Formats: sequence, structure tokens, C-alpha cells
Amino acid sequence: MPERKPRADAARNREAVLAAADRLFARSDSPEHVSMADIAAEAGVGKGTLFRGFGDRTGLIRALHQTRLEPIRQAVVDGPRPLGPGTPPAERAPALLDALLCFKLDHRHLSLALEEAGSGSPYGAGHYDWWHGTLRGVLEDLPGFGDGNFAAHALLAAVRADLVDHLVDRHDASRERLRAELAAFTAKLLNGSYQDVRTAHAG
Repeated sequence: MPERKPRADAARNREAVLAAADRLFARSDSPEHVSMADIAAEAGVGKGTLFRGFGDRTGLIRALHQTRLEPIRQAVVDGPRPLGPGTPPAERAPALLDALLCFKLDHRHLSLALEEAGSGSPYGAGHYDWWHGTLRGVLEDLPGFGDGNFAAHALLAAVRADLVDHLVDRHDASRERLRAELAAFTAKLLNGSYQDVRTAHAG
């Protein structure tokens, strides 16, 4: 019994820290301006709590991103149509990309912070490999599509957080416009344009 209180306190502190970081990234003009000290103050805990729980700022950002993205990941793993594994690939591929785009629009500065953390590239993050592998598998389930490795990378590049941020801030792109343009781009690739170009270059 005496051991349960610290564990409960640790769980509450973790949730408080994640919620505080979420609020700060949402309000910030630039994710790099959100420091560990800022998050600790917002959460009402000491900085030591953050470092013990998450290791460093990058670890905290990854934990927050993973927590917020988990409902989508679970829907992809075992959820219903259109994200779940029983969905026809021609419907599932654009649905996966739309879900990622909407997530990055809803958590724009958090997604930017994750891409900027560490190496400054999203490709070294474990979640990127998971999404790439999932999307590649869906593409390769399309009749005649062949190897989906490059195509999966190219489609995921269309929903990079820095690109989404650029389009929203510099081009005043609305949510509806971005979703429509991504859907049109994906449809062109899935409907044969990509295969035709690849075949032409191979010849």
C-alpha cells in the first residue's frame, strides 16, 4: 500500500506535464521557444520531475506526440473502416494520409517540435518507420502497383509538419483546401500516374 501513492503521484505528474506541454506548444509562435522550464512552471512541478520522467526535452516531445497520436495508430492497427486493416487499399491509403494531415493541423506546433528535435529530420523517428511501413504495405496491396517504398516516402513528405506549417502560414491554405489537394494528389498516384511515369523511365 505505501508504494501506491508515489506511483499515483508520478502518473498525475506525467499527465500534468503532458497537458502543460500541449498547451504551451499550441500557444507558441515557434516550438523552439518552449523550454523545459516553461513546461515545468505551467505544470506546477519542478524541472527535476521532467528530467526524471522524460530524460530531456526531446524525450518529452516524443512522449507527448506518441500519446496524442496513439488513438489514430490504434485505429490503423485494429479499427474499423476507413483506417482499419479491413479497408480496401484504394480507400485506406488516402484515409491514412488524411488522418495524418488532420493530426498535424490540429497539433501543428507539437509536430514541428518533434521534427526539429534532435537531428531536425522526421526520418530518424521510430514513428516514421511505422507509418512508412504501413503505407507501403497498403500501396503494395493495390493490383499492379509493385514496390511502394519510394511512393510511400513521397506521400508522407506531403504531410510533413514543416510543409503543412509553411502552407498554412505563408499561403493561407485552409484545412479544407489542404485536405482536398492531398486527396487529389493521392488519387492521381493511385490511379496510375505513378506507374505510368515509372514504366516510362524504366523503358
